[in-house]
Amino acid sequence: MKKKESYQHPMLKNLQRIKEKGIVVFEDVRSLPLGEEPFTSPDYVIAIGHRGRMEIRYDDMPDFSAKQTVAVIFPNHTLRMESKTDDYLATLIAVDASMLNDPLLRIINQMRYRYELHPWVELNHKQYNVIMNLVEVMKETLSIDMPDQRLLLTLQLEFLMRLLGYYRSIMLHEVPSGKRISTQFHNDLAQYYRTHRDVGFYAEKACLSPKHFSTVVKNETGHSAAWWIHSRIIAESKMLLNMRRDLTVQAVANMLGFDDQAVFSRYFHRETGLYPTEYREKN
Repeated sequence: MKKKESYQHPMLKNLQRIKEKGIVVFEDVRSLPLGEEPFTSPDYVIAIGHRGRMEIRYDDMPDFSAKQTVAVIFPNHTLRMESKTDDYLATLIAVDASMLNDPLLRIINQMRYRYELHPWVELNHKQYNVIMNLVEVMKETLSIDMPDQRLLLTLQLEFLMRLLGYYRSIMLHEVPSGKRISTQFHNDLAQYYRTHRDVGFYAEKACLSPKHFSTVVKNETGHSAAWWIHSRIIAESKMLLNMRRDLTVQAVANMLGFDDQAVFSRYFHRETGLYPTEYREKN
């Protein structure tokens, strides 16, 4: 009897290709990259479910991927597979994290607070087909060697995200973001979280008092500004501790703006219940 070949996740086999191309589409995806082990992606990922079902823990919160679901997962969030059906199948669009700084993809960071709270949305049959048609266009662009390939892929991704944002607002009855304070806050946070961990800094940039700023952010996102700041730092900490084991804890602390390893260790412990070295040993 022929031995069944082990499944190799396409993202893990193509990390360098994602970095070089910026945007890569993977088909025939049947599990999370590390199977049942927790996985923290350094890249931005759009996951489109085609059939079957997979039960997931997203940052320790229950969620799922199934037929006609689309998830927008930002870097540094931890996924763990709890169970899945044998017929589970999905397509992934992997985007190198550096692409999120492209002005053409500003729409992604503007919607970040929504997707990070709840990454999955179920689409109807028509919406799903339109999204898949756009994915086919992206795959065709990837198959052609051309000077402007990266720009074309960026424009296609930007259009896909705008359309998905529209579908999401319909399916989840979300109110359009407009010029929300939280949109600017998340843009500022992406730029300054390594150097500024105080709410007052972001409130000042929004020309609001810290108290009023925190109230507005919580009303718009469901979480306080302090929660978002701590979540961003801890998510980045976990990614570096997990994916960059060549770095010492001191080096990780320095990259995140902590001059003293002991201060970083206490901060990490206060937010997670584990010290950085303990977290590494468990993952």
